[in-house]
Amino acid sequence: MTQRVPVRTPLYEEHVKLNGNIVDFHGFELPIWYTNISQEHLACRTSVGLFDVSHMGTFRFTGNHVRSWLESISTQKCTAIAPGSCAYTHFLDYDGFLIDDMIFAVVSETEILGVPNASMIPVMWKWFSSLIPDDGSVSIEDLSPSTSILALQGPNSKSIIESVLGLENHVGRFKWKRISKNDSGLSGWIQGTGYTGEPGYEIFINNEDAPDLWRKLITAGAIPIGLGARDTLRLEKGYLLSGVDFASPDLEDNDILHRDSWETNVPFGLDIEHDFIGKDRVVSHTKGDERLWGVLQLEKGPLPRGGKVVEDLDGNIIGTLTSGAPSPSLGRTGIGMGYIANVSPNSEVMIVASPRKKVRAKIVRPPFV
Repeated sequence: MTQRVPVRTPLYEEHVKLNGNIVDFHGFELPIWYTNISQEHLACRTSVGLFDVSHMGTFRFTGNHVRSWLESISTQKCTAIAPGSCAYTHFLDYDGFLIDDMIFAVVSETEILGVPNASMIPVMWKWFSSLIPDDGSVSIEDLSPSTSILALQGPNSKSIIESVLGLENHVGRFKWKRISKNDSGLSGWIQGTGYTGEPGYEIFINNEDAPDLWRKLITAGAIPIGLGARDTLRLEKGYLLSGVDFASPDLEDNDILHRDSWETNVPFGLDIEHDFIGKDRVVSHTKGDERLWGVLQLEKGPLPRGGKVVEDLDGNIIGTLTSGAPSPSLGRTGIGMGYIANVSPNSEVMIVASPRKKVRAKIVRPPFV
């Protein structure tokens, strides 16, 4: 059997120069950390961090009715998103199960740019292609192989972007714009999105320009951050991780990960006032069904991890965790997320850390910080 060779992003050599601890992440060689996870996490929360997210995909959708088409297959009311704005959405299969989530930008009335998750690029390409109208009114282009994505995140990100690309290339939260003329001669686009909950940007440029921009952002003060802190940052904000907090039924056998938009309990991206694929399952739930909740440990003990069972105070199993980690922002207190039934914020539960150890925790609606 031929072993698959991991893909190296255009920034691979930059990661090596910075002594990044490189791992195979969904088929891409990327740094898990440069110094340590907690230090990099706190740098993003208090200053500014720089991430290589070039493993993520980039799709372009075009057509005179592209917004209404996307709306018909997604949980977001895309026709309500104005040109120059970004939004979050889920895509469900015909049974109502979540295939993937995606940030998309409405460039114009006839063009949308979307960012599918790294491991889901071929899956989503196949799904979208199967839904293209027969009349050719909508088309899709995969820009992923030629596009690098750099995420600049943190309270000081605006000053860094202005010093490197100029004041005119600042863009507000969940806004989109083409990169204006700049001293670096870079072209592409920039949007006020990210996966950390901090103010910042995602910058989409040609692969050949990525190393130069990376170096300039670091010279200006950005701190390189690896996948480890990216995970703890998103967990503190309650952001879903594809393949961990949900997964397409076509990819996994574990029913815990087969969920719909209602079950994920995400407070944005779901508009049930329009018709979309999978809607029937989303609106069929009852009050006692499992939903994704945060758990915050109230005592010391083994940290919460994906797969750990959650019980009520009477010892009844009420759910299972999907994500968990020590929170650097909360002094390494254990936090996690999981699908849990019959709870509400501040309900006390027990996390079954091992056959001999249970840890008391309370239910939280993320974000944790």
